[in-house]
Amino acid sequence: MKNRSLISINDYTKEQQIRILELAEEFENNPRQNILDKKVISTLFFEPSTRTRLSFESAISQLGGKIIGFTDASNSSVSKGETLKDTITMVANYSDLIVMRHPLDGSARWASEVSKVPIINAGDGANQHPTQCLLDMYSIKKTQGTLDNIHIAFVGDLKYGRTVHSLTMAMSQFNTTFHLVSPPELKLPSAVKKYIKDAGLEYFQYNELEAVMDKVDILYMTRIQKERFSDPIEYEKVKNSYILKNEMLAHSKPNMKVLHPLPRVNEIEEAVDQNPMAYYFQQALNGVYVREALLAYILGFKD
Repeated sequence: MKNRSLISINDYTKEQQIRILELAEEFENNPRQNILDKKVISTLFFEPSTRTRLSFESAISQLGGKIIGFTDASNSSVSKGETLKDTITMVANYSDLIVMRHPLDGSARWASEVSKVPIINAGDGANQHPTQCLLDMYSIKKTQGTLDNIHIAFVGDLKYGRTVHSLTMAMSQFNTTFHLVSPPELKLPSAVKKYIKDAGLEYFQYNELEAVMDKVDILYMTRIQKERFSDPIEYEKVKNSYILKNEMLAHSKPNMKVLHPLPRVNEIEEAVDQNPMAYYFQQALNGVYVREALLAYILGFKD
């Protein structure tokens, strides 16, 4: 696995994904290890990010690595018309590994084809977000004790939600039952549903959030992503489709946990934060351990 890019969650086998989760547990128990000393990691964020960027930078720092990069493409030569190919080729000369977020679907795969160092996809448009997927899997395993026989509900923007796409693909490797809650305009794409069908698993589609509250082990809330809509009127139609309130959790399974890739807008009321079923802030912290595991794995310090 040394020097292998992670662009799609499907780039890693089920066994390799599980190994990352095992390593993440090791790093949770001992997060500060100086194994990336003398390594330079570039973080190229062509699109805004808080948790993904900062958790990567925290992971790099705790492992003793050096960070270079940018958080705003307007402050880079991209604003002068530099192509993605030239940017990646140039930055690869300065780095041992590149973490990249970009608004265009497929951009991370293209970057990996022109880069001489590994690329980690930190989100490419509405396509994939494999590191978020791995931390979601880690969060499910920590809270449920297993990845098998889970009932999971995805709620909100299933059409453009790259976190939902990646996690659906990954959880289709396990005996998962999927509950898909969305407005008709934001249903899970057929290409992603195919992973469920090909695995011989079941999925159910709903328009109402209340319909799944007593059925699931994981309630995966997502925001309706304004930035993915070309027509503001279409966004206004669906922006407040689902809002999770404390009282809605009253009859949920006792083991149920609420996940959210964050940021939230108003789809989870703040009162839910105090509910023991709320796990989204711990989920974000888990991202540091998972990304430490990935960096160590790709760069050959762990196998």
